[in-house]
Amino acid sequence: MKTPVKHTNSSPAKAPDSAAATAIIGMGKTGQAVARFLIGQGVDCTAFDESESASIDMTIFDEQQLKLHIGQFNADLLKQFARIIVSPGVNWNHPVLQAVRQANVPMYGDLELFAQQYRGDLIAITGTNGKTTTVSLISTMLDVLPGGIEAGGNIGTPMLDLIDGADPQRVVLELSSFQIERANPVHPKWAALLNLQPDHADMHRDMATYEAAKLRISALQGEGDKAMLPVEEHWDDLANTLKVRGVFVRRFGIGPSDTLDSGVQLHDDGSWHLFWHHYDVAHYIISDDLPAQGMHQHLNLAVAAQAAADYGLTASVIRQALTSFRGLPHRLQSIGIVKGREWYNDSKATNPDAANAALTSFHQVIWICGGLRKGLDVMTLKSAVANHVEQIFIIGTDAKPFVELAELAGVSCKFVKTIQQAVKQASQTQSGVPVLLSPAAASQDQFKNYMQRGDEFTAAVEALESGQAS
Repeated sequence: MKTPVKHTNSSPAKAPDSAAATAIIGMGKTGQAVARFLIGQGVDCTAFDESESASIDMTIFDEQQLKLHIGQFNADLLKQFARIIVSPGVNWNHPVLQAVRQANVPMYGDLELFAQQYRGDLIAITGTNGKTTTVSLISTMLDVLPGGIEAGGNIGTPMLDLIDGADPQRVVLELSSFQIERANPVHPKWAALLNLQPDHADMHRDMATYEAAKLRISALQGEGDKAMLPVEEHWDDLANTLKVRGVFVRRFGIGPSDTLDSGVQLHDDGSWHLFWHHYDVAHYIISDDLPAQGMHQHLNLAVAAQAAADYGLTASVIRQALTSFRGLPHRLQSIGIVKGREWYNDSKATNPDAANAALTSFHQVIWICGGLRKGLDVMTLKSAVANHVEQIFIIGTDAKPFVELAELAGVSCKFVKTIQQAVKQASQTQSGVPVLLSPAAASQDQFKNYMQRGDEFTAAVEALESGQAS
């Protein structure tokens, strides 16, 4: 196996070896999948990454020689390629990429390559929050069908790895706005837009651009396809447009089962029930029978249940899946009772809307929050904090907005900076109410990603139990 030819900023810019060469921008997980896919097709590729710490698995290149440029992107060099594939983690509005697009060099992402190749049945899920839970449950349930199903995209397996060889009969993709915006519209047979909340403000020009990217998920849907949309009035015009094209539009949310296709409703006895429909028959599960916590989680489960019903699964199979699904790591995940109280890891709540959904799932909690806000307004949490939070412990480098939120909501708070100190001091409070890590902020001020933040939270809680807490 040959090692890559590695160039840095100090190296002279060289034209690609072939007029048909492809540049791959960003060599994270997706970029490496793109390289594997294109090299397998005999395409001449050159990789670019601005980070010296890019972790590249060289086994993906087999006996091929890959040219790798580390450092700032060079517009003059990139303009010489036949096309450019941009990973979703690279800002689409990067000044160099904008300049290259203005030179009319074809530029897109891995979703475009996937759509050019895949001919099976596509299920596509997008939204600000809840995508991974919904995709995971759909994958679990539909795997019992003949031919099964593969899951990937923004979750787990890169989508191009799913079609390495024979096309699977069905694929369910978690699609971020970054993947959707840098591809021609795909054509899912079944699509769901879960929600749209302020996030990724640092990667999109504005909220309208963010929404436009999400809406492309249904741009090619037509006669016989199904689309799942939230019940809010904001989506009524889109629903009507899709219906005119012959799309079977389903609506979900909190409300009665006689007006919604799936969701959660309040019964006369005061209990909440999750529901979905199989043809015209509604099926129900008491929310207390669901191991996964939180109204927002139950809405995701309801969407997944409707997808499974639309693909012909029986109510008993769906019911068994929902009542055994315990949720995913870092998503309102119970990590047990330690020091007389239950602890919840919701590190994936990287924006205020996600944290609001978690906070309102409890009567009272001790809240651990803070991190990199990305310009989002935490004051939208005032009501949830005032009504559901007993005490706040703030971590991260941007504490001031959270302190101001606590003062406005009338809740005691303390800035402790590290997650270990937050866990230690939360364990010493007297009430015994649950402790919730739901940061309402990104993690990159202190951690590699939200997963590392959640793992360190879990380790700190486990250290309490073993008496090793620092």
